[in-house]
Formats: sequence, structure tokens, C-alpha cells
Amino acid sequence: MKPELETLRSKANNLPLLPGVYIMLDSKSEVIYVGKAKKLKNRVGSYFHGEHLPKVAAMIDKIADFNVIVANSEFEALILENSLIKRHKPHYNILLKDDKGYPFIRIDLNKPYPVLTVASRRLNDGASYFGPFGGRGVVHEIIRSICRTLLLPDCTRSFPAEIGKERPCLNYHLGTCDGWCLPELSEEDYRNRIQQAVLILEGRSDDLITELRSRMEAAAEDYRFELAARLRDRMRSVEALVNKQRVISTAFTDTDALAFCRGAICCFSVMHFSEGDLVGKETVVIDEPIEDDAGAISEIVKQYYLPREGMRPGLILLQAEPEDREDLEQLLSEGNRRKVHLEVPQRGERRRLLEMAEMNASEEILRRTTENRRRSKTLELLQKSLSLDRFPERIESFDISNLGNTGIVAAMVVFRNGKPLKKDYRKFRMKDMDFQDDYASMYQAVFRRFRRASDGDEKFSDLPDLLLIDGGEVHAATARRALADLGISLPVFGMVKDDRHRTRALITPEGMEIGIQSTQAVFSLIGRIQEETHRFAIEYQRSLRLEHYGSELDRIPGVGEKRKADLLKAYKTVKAVRSATLEELCSVVPKNVAAAVYGYFHGEEENQSKEMYEL
Repeated sequence: MKPELETLRSKANNLPLLPGVYIMLDSKSEVIYVGKAKKLKNRVGSYFHGEHLPKVAAMIDKIADFNVIVANSEFEALILENSLIKRHKPHYNILLKDDKGYPFIRIDLNKPYPVLTVASRRLNDGASYFGPFGGRGVVHEIIRSICRTLLLPDCTRSFPAEIGKERPCLNYHLGTCDGWCLPELSEEDYRNRIQQAVLILEGRSDDLITELRSRMEAAAEDYRFELAARLRDRMRSVEALVNKQRVISTAFTDTDALAFCRGAICCFSVMHFSEGDLVGKETVVIDEPIEDDAGAISEIVKQYYLPREGMRPGLILLQAEPEDREDLEQLLSEGNRRKVHLEVPQRGERRRLLEMAEMNASEEILRRTTENRRRSKTLELLQKSLSLDRFPERIESFDISNLGNTGIVAAMVVFRNGKPLKKDYRKFRMKDMDFQDDYASMYQAVFRRFRRASDGDEKFSDLPDLLLIDGGEVHAATARRALADLGISLPVFGMVKDDRHRTRALITPEGMEIGIQSTQAVFSLIGRIQEETHRFAIEYQRSLRLEHYGSELDRIPGVGEKRKADLLKAYKTVKAVRSATLEELCSVVPKNVAAAVYGYFHGEEENQSKEMYEL
């Protein structure tokens, strides 16, 4: 395999297993092929493995790079493919598909029973035409999807000539058609259903959903529950199909959707729409973290659009409103062929276009960063957020767990380069403590860990670059005091939790909170560290509890591991086993074992238990 194909294969391996469209580019960055995929990673990767037909091999030989656009469904990918093929007319799409041009969907509403058919070109015959689309296969797929959604016929029967002459076909029995060949259904109902198909093709699915919901509610109020259920099912089917509106709606002439996503890097995705079609996507990557959404959006809009004088869209959809919105609109409108408007959509089709851009920005981040690089970048962002002098390669975290005034333990977990280092995890059982005191327990745990390091214990020799404490400012201050008493200086922060016991911020020993939610990668890392530390502490505390519970039962003759497990499963604690009657114990373990257990805890009643066992 040529080196450049190996690079493309590696790039394809980083694609998501999501539906979408892939765009093949030649050495001049010209589009030579557009295709759709159920799973982008598998489909695009297949071009760079194995043998291919001559025409496909010729195309692959000219591929220098490729882009992808992630879609929400296979149907949406189908429409995306169509709009991009119409826009770019790629050479190999023409060679590898049929050469009959771009077909339309035709509906003759002048007929009593209009049907959706494929037309090679638009004629002046009074019928309605929708399209053009990228190929006849695309059109057949759209017609089939709409007919199944609205339960319209897609068979070869002629209406109304064949109504009532034969039994309904298989589609009726499969539930994909309402059986329009039955005489019970009216022409009015059929035409109403066709009008619903027109609304979908015109990109007015919201109007259709509103109409169906209104009719459903009216039917329910009239106690026509079967009709209401059918309308409900049809409404849900239309909602499932409505994805295509995001890319064929004619309401978005000359519109850009600009969105960003945070991760190890920040990425802006710009989706371009022209005359209702998605015509392209561009990405802008920023290594610095974004904290002020509005300010960042204002800056990227200026940097991206100002050089494009005369070619700026009439509408730009944004995630947050820039503070200088009016001035920015005026600046972008100067020298442009139309006035530029900035909008922050909250719902509807425009909001869904923005969500598409957000999703593509997120996927672009995943494609551009390997796992190791993402972790490294996250730690760089953490270092910057906390103003650390050293890169936090090794992070140690402490948590305390107890059961009332007993079983007080501490756990230490270690993350190295953003990953758990389980061989360095440590557990501490609190000494000389018979009452609950989280601060004293934290001091003891931290002091003992770092005193072992000072004493030269190899198991504790590696010192952390950052110390995280499960708790607030007092916990953090207690840990720092333990370090100071040993003459050690390390950055210490507490992990402050919200009402749901999730870390929401870091806090210094002086009580200054540092927000981390604006940087998703850092927020996720700190959350994982806190959860792992808590898990490790709880598991250690539980293991000691079971060890304590089991130890007393181990002294009873005839009670092995299985009988001990049965008793603890039934009674949970040794105290509950002690309180159980002989009859109750017999319901859990054999009579001889029950007698031994009861006799052990009730020595003065041993003779009585023996007599009962003999019975």
C-alpha cells in the first residue's frame, strides 16, 4: 500500500461508527466522489482495504484526502448525499451511478388518487415536482420511507379502478399500508394523506405534526380512542422521519450554522446551506480553552467572516448571543450583497441545524485527537486552570470512609497521565480512633503516606504533582497541615461536591473556589478521580466489615465458608445472627449447624438447643 493510502486508512480508523456522508478529494482538493454510510468508519475504511473493481480502484488512486459530515440517521445521510452531489457533480458519482440525470418526485394532485412517482425531469404538466435528487435509488428510498410513514400504497395497483376487486396485498397485513384498495376508505381520506406527504417534501413537517396532534387530542376528547391511537402512531412516525427537514427545508436559503464543542481541544464547525441544501462544512480548531462563550463566538465570527467580503450568508445561527451583536451585524453587512443577521435559535428547525453543527464539531475533536493526546491536553488545561508550576503527571486523591464510629478507613488512588495507576493505590486503617472525625482521619492518612516517603519506603517513594482531597476547604487545609508538619510542599485542592454528590469545583485550603465546569474535559477527569477514590474507600471499608463479621462465625465448630455466607446473606450482621431464634436459624442452615450457632451465642441454653435438635 502506498504511504498516502496508509495515512488515509489511519484517518478512516478514527471515524465514528455513526451515519453520515463522506466526501473524497483529489490532490487539488476538488470533490471527486460523495457517498453515504450507515457507519462512517466501516464504509470509508473499506476503500483502503482489499481489492476493488477497476472503476473504484481508479477513483481510490486519485484520493488525496476526505471529509465527513455526521448525520443523525441514515435517511438524513441520504438527503445530505443528494444535496452535495447536486452541488459538486463529482466525476466518479457520474461514472459509478446511472447517467440519467437527477430525477424528481412527481405528484399529480389533479387526479382523484395521486401517487408519488419518479420523474426524469420537470415538465410543465400541472403536477407538483420535488427535487432534483442525486439518483433514482435515492428517490425510491424517499418514496418508500414516506409511504410507510403515512401508510400510503406503494404497490402497482391502480386507484380507483381496482378498489374492492381483490383482497389487500401483503403490505396491508404487515401494517405498512392502510389498505386503500378496500372500499371502506374514502377518497377524501386518501387525498388528506397525500397532502401530508406534500408537507413532508416541502420541509413543513412541524405543521403536519401540529395537525396530527390536534386531531389526536380531538379524537380522544370524543372517546374515539382507536382513531386517536392511530393518529398518535402516525405522528410518531413523522417525527422519526423529520430528520430530513434539517437538510432539505427551503426555509434556510443562504444560511450558516456555526457551533463549537469543548474537549481536549476546542472546535468550531460551520455548516453552509444554500437554497435549502447543505453544501459544505468547515472546521476551525482552537487549542486554547473557551471560558466566555459569547466572547469567543464574537471573535471567531469576526475572524472567519470578515475576510469573506461579498460572500457572507444572510443568516448566521449561533449558540450564544455576542455582546456586540448589533455592531457585529453592521460590520458583517458592510460590503456584502445582503444584510447579515445573527440569531440564537432556541427550538424548531433552526435549532436542529445548530445541533447538527455541534455534533460535527464534537466528532471532529474525536477524529483529531488520539486518546493519549486528549489526556495530555486535558492535564495541560488542568495545569493552567490551577496555575500549577509543574505538569500534573501524577495525581493522588484521598477519601475517608466509616460506619459510624467503627471501621474508619482512608483510601488513596493514583492517576498517572490521566489514567488510574492501580498498583500504587494504598489503603489506611485509622489507628487509635474510636469515634468519627473526618478531619483527624484525613490528617492521619496524609501524614502516614508522606512520612513513609520521607522514611525511604520504596512503595511510597513517588511523590504526586497534585494532591486532591475529597471534601471542602477544611479538608484541604488539614491535608496541607499534615504535609507542612513533614516539611513537604505540594499543591493541595479539595473536591467540592454538589447536591448529587458530584464534584462541581475545586477549592484551595484558603477557601477560593475554582470552577471547572466550563472545560468539559477537566470536569470529567476530576469527576472520574473523585468517583474512583470514593469507590476504593467504600470497598475497603466493606471488606473490613465483612472480615469482622465473619471472624466470630469462624470460631463456631461446623460452620464453614458456605454456612457462614448463608447466615450473613440472610441476617447481614453477626449481631442479627446472635439475636435469631433456633427456629429461625434452622430455616437458613441445617439443624445441626443451627444448633451449633445458637449454642455458641447462648451457652446457658445449650442443653435446650440440643434437645430441640434431637427432636
